Amino acid sequence: MADTAIQQLSNVARFALAEPKRPERTHGCRRKFRTIWISDVHLGTKGCNADLLIDFLDNTDSETMYLVGDIIDGWRLKKKFYWPDSHNDIVWRILKRAKRGTRIVYIPGNHDEMFRQFTGLNFGGVEIHRAVFHDTADGRRLMVLHGDEFDAVMLAHRWLAFVGDAAYHLMMGLNVWVNRVRRALDLPYWSLSRMAKHKVKNAVEFISRYEEVVARAAGERGVDGVVCGHIHTAEFRNFTHDGKRVEYWNDGDWVEGCNALVEHEDGRMEILHWPGEIVLRDLAPADRAAPAQRAVA
Repeated sequence: MADTAIQQLSNVARFALAEPKRPERTHGCRRKFRTIWISDVHLGTKGCNADLLIDFLDNTDSETMYLVGDIIDGWRLKKKFYWPDSHNDIVWRILKRAKRGTRIVYIPGNHDEMFRQFTGLNFGGVEIHRAVFHDTADGRRLMVLHGDEFDAVMLAHRWLAFVGDAAYHLMMGLNVWVNRVRRALDLPYWSLSRMAKHKVKNAVEFISRYEEVVARAAGERGVDGVVCGHIHTAEFRNFTHDGKRVEYWNDGDWVEGCNALVEHEDGRMEILHWPGEIVLRDLAPADRAAPAQRAVA
């Protein structure tokens, strides 16, 4: 495992020195936030929506960026190597942010767990931590972690998690073809697996239980809320622990939903659905409707 992690880190260092195949391209001014959280990018898989994430990185900026796990999919890379130029371009953009002075905090998840052994170290301006605490501009204290620590399947039946991963990537393969057809018809991105997840009762129940467990863990640590990823479902919910309000934030993913969680300068937090943001951005000003519903607190 150590040799694999060292090799991955040497590749990242090499990417930092190489020019991207696709230069940065902004659509007007960058949208500036105090903090950005993204997770579950799954670089090294065909399901990664690299083009959408590149567009997001080119058109946003922040003082701090948290990479909340499963940025690189080590599970899939061990089975079959897949690393197109667009995945290099994402790594280059993140490291360039670090060079510009953005604080980059990387919290490895279960798919990139080989980097957990480097907790506490700094590579190319990227801090590696197991979990961190974040203080918002309006004084809330949030625990930030990937979240697989609270996944009952991961804890009790790791083999089942690998089986589920294989089935999930089969679904994502179908998703690629569905969206190729949609692009040919000039239709926006749509997630087949996200739709299926919301239709399956057991999946909905699992997500609800997961959110409750993670929020309770945050409450037990005396913080005001938690930010996590892992389950590929962007969400904001309020829970109560010992009479105190606890916020649950999930920043989503860049495989199904293509979401990011952001904090504005005043501490207000918002979940962005980037395909929807692109649609709004591309509309003529006279035709621009009110923004789509977002979770804001």
